[in-house]
Formats: sequence, structure tokens, C-alpha cells
Amino acid sequence: MNKVAADKSIAPGPIPQEVVIPLSQHVGAPCDPTVKVGDRVMVGTRIGDSEAFVSAPIHSSVSGEVTAIAKRPHPSGEDSLAVVIKSDRLDTIDPAVKPQDAPDDLAPDDIRRLVRQGGIVGLGGAVFPTHVKLAPPADKPIDVVIINGAECEPYLTGDYRLMLERGEDILKGARLIQRAVGAERIAVGIEKSNPGAIEAMRKAAEPIGVEVVALPARYPQGAEKTLVKFVTGRQIPQGKLPLEVGAIVDNVGTAAAIYDAVYRGMPLVERTLTVAGDGVTEPANLRVRIGTIVEEVIEHAGGLVGNPGKVILGGPMMGVAQYTTLVPVTKATTGIIVLRKDTIVKEEPGHFVCIRCGRCVKNCPQNLLPFQIGAYADKGMWDWLDKLSVEDCMECGCCAYGCPTRNPLVQLMKVGKEGYIRKRSKMEALEKAREENKTEEDKSDE
Repeated sequence: MNKVAADKSIAPGPIPQEVVIPLSQHVGAPCDPTVKVGDRVMVGTRIGDSEAFVSAPIHSSVSGEVTAIAKRPHPSGEDSLAVVIKSDRLDTIDPAVKPQDAPDDLAPDDIRRLVRQGGIVGLGGAVFPTHVKLAPPADKPIDVVIINGAECEPYLTGDYRLMLERGEDILKGARLIQRAVGAERIAVGIEKSNPGAIEAMRKAAEPIGVEVVALPARYPQGAEKTLVKFVTGRQIPQGKLPLEVGAIVDNVGTAAAIYDAVYRGMPLVERTLTVAGDGVTEPANLRVRIGTIVEEVIEHAGGLVGNPGKVILGGPMMGVAQYTTLVPVTKATTGIIVLRKDTIVKEEPGHFVCIRCGRCVKNCPQNLLPFQIGAYADKGMWDWLDKLSVEDCMECGCCAYGCPTRNPLVQLMKVGKEGYIRKRSKMEALEKAREENKTEEDKSDE
């Protein structure tokens, strides 16, 4: 395992004087603020929520005073509504933060309720609300829970350290997931390049009969379709989710967060992330409070080395480059990668030119046709993208990495998905308006 922070134990991150906590940190509906300027909050106080099913509440990571509720820079690149809290440095815990008396006896509905209350989302980067995943349709029985320990992106080692340091907690969280969905089997998937994690998890799993599967060390082994296929032999159909083949996949960090929410009563107010890259002084795995400004985290890791050329939140393959370090850590932040300007190879932007070599098709783990999707996206031909299953693209970067003409295929995929979704939403709105008009006309005829 050649990762610079792999041997660094998880350490506390900086103690921020102020946190900026976005109300949009997950897939689904953003939260509305449940506090106002001037309110006193504590660690674990709910500060945002939504009535939508696909959403997850947001909690304060410090105790102190709400000083603003306003739009602030967000890792997505667009300003987003956030709750700004000035810390009193006391870290007073909210009285509502209480562990469950009998966590091993909880009913499935109670587990889902506690997971939602804890604001738990997928911590591998997808940030899909976990309580939704734990409520599969009645006609989609789940027989296997797969805990994803395949941290296959370069530099990232937070999950690796979690498995070494919190194996039992992860497995207790996995057992809660198992009970919530009624599965018979739990399997933990870890790449063979992480023998220490495999050994630690097998030691923790043996007494409770949980299987640890050694996976091939290849990127993107942690993708749901790839992981499910290797662990179960089942192929997830295009456009479908793991529940279609009786599986549910959750990250090791998510399982640990579920443990914290149920056994400790603590909602998701901090997460483990890796700070690494040739542009940072001391690579580290840190436990960072949600809302901490990225610049503070970099300073906590010893500061910058040389002239920074790129700061990426997430891994170098699927992460998002930032235009400023004044964005906050969110639930989605798996890593902060700092690269020096003199070590970055910068490609000159150009038009989409494809030589039809087929490497992007061969490399795509989702069995898509990236060169065709890229061509249609480049021309704004959104209607064609549905036939090419553009929404199945997980933006892993395998296509662009192997492209000999260095086409910006990932960017084109992003543009294509956004354009297609926007076009589909517009068509759905028009169809809804037609139906409403038709209903009004029928009433008039009566």
C-alpha cells in the first residue's frame, strides 16, 4: 500500500473558532434552518431539517451562538445557504444526545428513525441519506449487506485507518444495518493491497460470523456495481440499484457513524478525512468537525509546501477542484488533496476530438459509451443521452484517464447529465401542466 498517510493514526482536527455549516450536504432536498440568528446551540443540536423523505437533518458541530444564516461558498462551486456559528470553545453537548438503552434490541423502524435523526448519509462521498437506503420496498427483499472498505482512490486512507482503529464499532453499525433491512449475510469488502485492514477486520468479525472478502486492488473497486458483482456474483442491471439484486452497500465510515448515532447518541457532526498531496507539509488522517474551513484544516496539517496549484476535495480521480480554500468541510469531504503548481500537468482546453480508439469504452466500469455521450453533450443534444444511460455514469474518470487525445470526458459527462436532467425536468413540468389544464377543461365541460 503506497499511500503517504496510511501509517498516520486518526488524530483530532483543528478546533475552529467559527464553523460554516451548509444546509445542503446530501442527495435530495436541502434543509431549512431550524435556528435563527442569536440562538445558542450545542454540539449535536439540530440546526436544519426538511420534511422531504430523501433528505437528512444537519447538526451543530460546536457549541456557541448562531451569528448568520446566509449564502456562503460551497464545495460544489456555487454559494449555498449555511448556518454560521461562533464557537464558545466549551463544546457543551446537547442534552438530547443520549445513547440508546438497549441498542441490540431495536426494531427495524427504530433503527431507521435513529439513523435519520442522526443525519447519517453515505460517507464514501455519495452522501445519499442512509435511512432511505435502509427502507427498501417490500417487493425488493435484501439478503446481503456489503460494507464497503475498498478505498481505491489514490491518497485517501481515512477508511483504512477506521478499519484498523474502529473495527468493532463498524461491525456493530453493520449489524444495525442488517437488522434494519432483514438481511441474512454481512460481507466486508477490502482490497488485497490493504492486508492490515483485512487482518484487523477479520479479527473483529470472526466472533460474530461476518465475512471479510479480499478484493482485487483495482480502481474503481469500490463502485457499487463492481463491488456487488465480485462479492455476490450478481450483475446489477443498467439504471438499477443494488437492491434489485438483493444487496445493500454502505461505506465503513457510514457504519461507524450509525454506531455513533445509536450507541452514543451522537449525530453526524464530524467525519474522518485525509489531508495529503505534495503541497501539504504533514499528510494526516484527521477527525474534522463539519463546517470547519478547509484552509484551517490545511494549516493544522502543517500548512502548504511551495506554490499550490490545485486543492481537491475528495480523491484525485473523483474529487472536485476548488477555486478557494474558504469552503467548509461537509459530510461529503473524504479528503483534502493539495498539489503543487510545478508538479501539475495542465492540459490545454480544446474541442472534443475523438479518434474512435475505444479505450474509454474498454475502461468504463459501467459499460457505457463515453465517447458518444461526450460527443452529444458537447453539441447539447440532450435527448440522445437517455438512450446512452448517461445517469449511470459515476464520474470515476477511467475514460478520461485512458484517452490518448486527452478529451475532457468527465467534464462532458457532468455537462451531459446536467443538461439531460434539466431537459427532462422541463418536459415533466410541461406534461404536468398539460394534465392540469386537461383536468380543468374536463371540469368546465361538466
